[in-house]
Amino acid sequence: MSVTQRLKCGLLGLRGVFGRGQVLPAATARLQHSNAEQSGQSAPTNRPETSSAKTMMDIGTRRIFGEEHDLFRQNVRRFFQEEVVPHHKEWEKAGQVSREVWEKAGEQGLLGILIPEEHGGIGGDLFSATVMLEEQMYCNCSGPGFTLHSDIVMPYIANYGSKEQIERFIPEMSAGKCIAAIAMTEPGAGSDLQGVRTYAKRDGSDWILNGNKVFITNGWMCDAVVVVTVTDCEVRAAAHGISLFLVEDGMKGFQKGRKLEKIGLKAQDTAELFFEDVRLPADALLGELNKGFYYLMNELPQV
Repeated sequence: MSVTQRLKCGLLGLRGVFGRGQVLPAATARLQHSNAEQSGQSAPTNRPETSSAKTMMDIGTRRIFGEEHDLFRQNVRRFFQEEVVPHHKEWEKAGQVSREVWEKAGEQGLLGILIPEEHGGIGGDLFSATVMLEEQMYCNCSGPGFTLHSDIVMPYIANYGSKEQIERFIPEMSAGKCIAAIAMTEPGAGSDLQGVRTYAKRDGSDWILNGNKVFITNGWMCDAVVVVTVTDCEVRAAAHGISLFLVEDGMKGFQKGRKLEKIGLKAQDTAELFFEDVRLPADALLGELNKGFYYLMNELPQV
């Protein structure tokens, strides 16, 4: 029996167990991430492009996707329609989504799609991650910061983190129990990351972090944040003295400012973050010292 046939059987069988309209458990969601290449099949050439479909939301269009992606799309679409759309106006008033929706997304295997299974992620492909983003946009619910969490922040930990950091953070992030953010932008440094002023200095084996960040997506709800920090002011070029640190909510000196009001994306929490003499252990350093700018340049173009 092919992968596609097994998925069809699983989809029908689980509907009988959980009821029509219920989202599938994470184990089945993981199966749905396997692409045509992994199953030894190529995507059918007779799949119509979007221009030939009745609407952009028609499932089964575009040759870049396979049937496994279609099954996954059905699951993702059902999740957003049942777990996100009914609550989104309420979240817009609150300026943030609920923690429950994060954990429900984790239960369904919708977080950490691109992260290898051996690290605690889903082990899916870029097309599966694209399906997730498309379906969120189709339902016009911009609140949940799933894409930033899964496709931007988690790869830094998976690609540059230590074994201990990967084991500690990736499974919890994939489960939606640890919400992730990345703190780059400052009042005086936006697109020019070499201009950051947030600074960490050594104190024995620890680091003392000071500075502030602004416009941080997932900033209000985050449990862990990757902070872009200057660690060497003496280098000739600023890019050679930037490092990344993992800072956790609750650390002394780490404060979250107000949730920022915005013209749009009203349900997406965006916040200011303040670091005042935050003591970080040596193992909070993400990757190598003073290599942070290169990590950023490697990861950001893939977003």
